[in-house]
Amino acid sequence: MADVTASMVKELREKTGAGMMDAKNALVECQGDMENAVDWLRKKGLAKAAKKSGRTTAEGLVAVTCAANGLEAAMVEINAETDFVARNETFQNFAQKSAQLALSTDGAIESLSNADCENGKTTAEVLTGLIATIGENMALRRSVKLAVQQGYVASYVHNAIAPNLGKIGVLVALESAAPAAMLQALGKQLAMHVAAASPEFLDVASVDPAAIEREKNVQRETAKASGKPADIIEKMLDGRMRKYYEEVCLMEQAFIMDPDTKIAALLEKSGKEAGSPIKLIGFARYVLGEGIQKEETDFAAEVAAAVNG
Repeated sequence: MADVTASMVKELREKTGAGMMDAKNALVECQGDMENAVDWLRKKGLAKAAKKSGRTTAEGLVAVTCAANGLEAAMVEINAETDFVARNETFQNFAQKSAQLALSTDGAIESLSNADCENGKTTAEVLTGLIATIGENMALRRSVKLAVQQGYVASYVHNAIAPNLGKIGVLVALESAAPAAMLQALGKQLAMHVAAASPEFLDVASVDPAAIEREKNVQRETAKASGKPADIIEKMLDGRMRKYYEEVCLMEQAFIMDPDTKIAALLEKSGKEAGSPIKLIGFARYVLGEGIQKEETDFAAEVAAAVNG
């Protein structure tokens, strides 16, 4: 067997953009033959996938799935470079299968990536094959799973392009002994509220202390700039922080379908009507591409570059 040196691995990586271990394995398999190693990587889909790995993936799909018993649900975000790929049936099937796999694991992205997806390949490996086949960079960005011992986990996809697939997805977990049909209907309404109102935290107790302190500092400085004395500022701060909690905490928000009722009051009222307390124990909201900085492209310049080779 030919010796595989570090310089050979480096050269193959530069030729193909493949990862270090993939390049080394290719050279070992091809007994040090550089051109055969390039072909080996291309056949595996690794070279083509790696070459595209630097491209921004801010499009794609959010997929949700719910267990038949209503006690569990999962949601994933699978990214691609263009919105066109989201219309691709193969990509849609992969997104749906990924959500189902997330439901069968603990929901963590690492577990999803390493889950057995098809034909002995992990989800990550199947995605690598899709990158080579479809011709765009893609990524398993994030996943989540919510579960209750008793109750219902509802889901909602805003402006779905196919069943359980879209650009905004929400899960809401309700814990209660109330009838499933009632919890399902309430959960759907709450999930729609979350999609529209975009809460950051479940309740006041779950707000990040750093976020609280940051908001207090902003409000103090704003009040100081208006010339208010210190004792008045502290009194103003209480009211402004209540307003802040009403904006960022789900339980403190006004219900979008009945603005005079807070979510906490809605749950209390619904529990009384159902004859069993209803507790909202968690929620998740995914917006496709949220937080990803998209590249600003000059289309004319891209065309010119392509023409000039």
